[in-house]
Amino acid sequence: MCSFVYALNLILSIAWFIILIHLIMSWLINFQVLNLRQQLVAQLWYGLNRLLEPIYGPIRRVLPNMGGLDLSPLIVFIAIQILRVVIANNAASLCY
Repeated sequence: MCSFVYALNLILSIAWFIILIHLIMSWLINFQVLNLRQQLVAQLWYGLNRLLEPIYGPIRRVLPNMGGLDLSPLIVFIAIQILRVVIANNAASLCY
């Protein structure tokens, strides 16, 4: 059971970093530091969008329209952190 808890924590950590990379890339693209005409940047950007849209989509449907402000990554960050805390609190009783 401990290995399942550690694997789940690892998956949540990887998701955390992927969302963080997507968020930083969106800022860099909006401030025109990165250019989507570059093939590598475009492939990475569209790949991250396709990967994260199934996570962001349901959250965007629930949240009210905030204009140009997208709060779905913040909601996902909070959810991941809550899951990590719950797993950490319950891992002690599962593993020992």
